[in-house]
Amino acid sequence: MSPTNDILATLSYVKRFSGQTVLIKLGGAALTSTEDLERLCEDLALMRSVGLSVVLVHGGGPMINKELAARGIGWEFIEGQRVTTPEIMEVVEMVLCGVVNRKIVRTLNACGIPAVGISGSDASTLLCRPASPQLGQVGVIEKVNTSIIHSIMASSIPVIAPIGTDAEGNPFNVNADWAASRIAQALNVKKVLFLTDQEGILDLEGKLLNELDACELEGLISNGVVKGGMLAKTRTILEALKNGVSSLHVLSAKHPHALIQELFTEQGIGTLCRLRGSR
Repeated sequence: MSPTNDILATLSYVKRFSGQTVLIKLGGAALTSTEDLERLCEDLALMRSVGLSVVLVHGGGPMINKELAARGIGWEFIEGQRVTTPEIMEVVEMVLCGVVNRKIVRTLNACGIPAVGISGSDASTLLCRPASPQLGQVGVIEKVNTSIIHSIMASSIPVIAPIGTDAEGNPFNVNADWAASRIAQALNVKKVLFLTDQEGILDLEGKLLNELDACELEGLISNGVVKGGMLAKTRTILEALKNGVSSLHVLSAKHPHALIQELFTEQGIGTLCRLRGSR
């Protein structure tokens, strides 16, 4: 493609997305590098300058693991979900709300991007019920109250920690992918991007799968290609696509300017998931 065609293609993407809202889920592994977070700020500044609104949901698994290990607390995962005892719940809430969320907000604000941090427990944003007795204080989101998110979006980027509460105010650890999916559905967001520490969704040989539809995603699950955390992520993607999200991108936060390349170029860099295959 010629330079002129490249520019025209980019402008067409900018025009297409102007005025829309995108939701970005920032994985905990992608938060371990200050350089990656600063590059993210550059991308977000450009996206906002062309008229995109952004909602940011984050995880924090590696930081939680580090704090649990420092306290001598063991943990386990069941199908990609952390079993959460009351003792672990206290650490999860402290790390996600008090450390990770604050770090993201400070970095964004320092880069000139207005951002406001909240957790899903603020204003009962994420109302939950227990997922299962085996998982302890892991929550399944029953309702998303979007009022506080909308109020922040009027001037800033909401940065949301995936902590929910039940009707009695008890805290729950919510998988960040599921939180991102449910928040996107509640806000009627059509495009979601998962920034991870992997290039995207990989096949059995470790090669990147550039595009997948719902049937292909279900095949990856039934054939055991995706496991652990990626299994939970793939189930989340399916749920999002079947409930209003038009496209969900999985890409590496390590790639320079990953968001810009995925949104505003023809080729993209990660895995693009849609309900149905390309026409």
